[in-house]
Amino acid sequence: GEIMDRRDFFRIAGAVAVAAAGAETMKDLMIKGPSEILVGDASAAHIPMKRMNAFAKEVIRRKHFAVGYPINQNLNMKDFYQWFVDSGLCNVSMNNVGNPRKESALMNSHVFENEVIDYFAPLFGFRPGEAWGMVTHSGTDGNMHGMYFGVKYLQAKTKQLPIVYVSDQAHYSIKKLADLQNLELRIIPAVPMGQMDVSAFERAIDPAKPALVVVAIGTTFKGAIDDHPAMAAALHRANPPAVYTMLDAALFGGYLPFSPFKDIVNRQKLAFDAIAVSGHKFFGFDEPLGLFITTNEVFNSQNPFRVAYLNDAVPTITCSRSALGALKFWWQLTRNGEKEYARQAAYILETAQYQKAKLDGMNYPAWLNPMSNTVFFKRPGDWIMKKWDLAPDHDDRLCGDLAHEILMQHESKKTVDEFIADLKKDVSTRGAAG
Repeated sequence: GEIMDRRDFFRIAGAVAVAAAGAETMKDLMIKGPSEILVGDASAAHIPMKRMNAFAKEVIRRKHFAVGYPINQNLNMKDFYQWFVDSGLCNVSMNNVGNPRKESALMNSHVFENEVIDYFAPLFGFRPGEAWGMVTHSGTDGNMHGMYFGVKYLQAKTKQLPIVYVSDQAHYSIKKLADLQNLELRIIPAVPMGQMDVSAFERAIDPAKPALVVVAIGTTFKGAIDDHPAMAAALHRANPPAVYTMLDAALFGGYLPFSPFKDIVNRQKLAFDAIAVSGHKFFGFDEPLGLFITTNEVFNSQNPFRVAYLNDAVPTITCSRSALGALKFWWQLTRNGEKEYARQAAYILETAQYQKAKLDGMNYPAWLNPMSNTVFFKRPGDWIMKKWDLAPDHDDRLCGDLAHEILMQHESKKTVDEFIADLKKDVSTRGAAG
């Protein structure tokens, strides 16, 4: 191929620098000569605050209507960032690479990460000294580690790759992750309310192969909790050579431990090997975060992949990991505490009941699963879907086209009333009820 000359190099370098600052589009910049870019715009590169402030204003405006996805918008990170700036830590690069349980010479926040895991481990029924875990980039990152760790654990026991069993209503990441690891995947149909059909699950179990079973603790759309005891009984009857059970508890794993339903995620009550939970859903962060917790027995079956230049083993799939995420999680836990999270858990469940009662009062087709803050209902007009950022789905066993609302901490009964008023307007113009 042709060799790039200095003029072309500086044209590209300058375009990248100025485009990154947001001054012009890359296409506009590439038609300029290097002197125009480097001596003009690039030498006086500035942050386009008008553009940035307009973006922020629009996102904040939409926050009030963000009710269709499980994200807690009722957060306040100002005090954290004030400390972050005032302490000078904003000018330091940290990295939580490696095993947080092992001492490391790198600048990291492992000590805080461990305290986060140690806070949650007993809430999920792990005994003292039994748990290994990490703060993850997201719920999917937790699912990825849960499945990967499960594969290695089952291989260590049986020398076979497992079959993955999951409901067709569980989060789509499970299907992608099974494909990524080239695993056999058996997708089990769900009953109309969203729980895995346990009889179909039992028929699908291969007694000759190890089983990696994903229990959905809150399905993505209908907010259903799989019948874990019935699934465990089916596995006992089928008796595969080994079983690894992980809970995908993205949203529900945040609030259930602080509710009367905490035994659902207690491994002393319902045995499981690992759990993945999202942080940004119930707990409320300004970016995706999560948790992955498993047993030391599972952890010790992993390939440690010792890395010489780190003088350590790196058991995680992700190598570099956010140190800031662990600090944020620790900060939120310390500031809020168990009583505040119990209050928030009760609040979102009560608001969901309020939403369902309002829909019932309209004779509008709507459903709400036990222990859930997800109300799903007949899909309204497109203008409501767009205004309220609602998620769509379809199920002919119910009423065909559906939408759902997930009642998070930022949604009050007043917000529900606003939504109901819009829905009544939609019904009057479209005849949507019934």
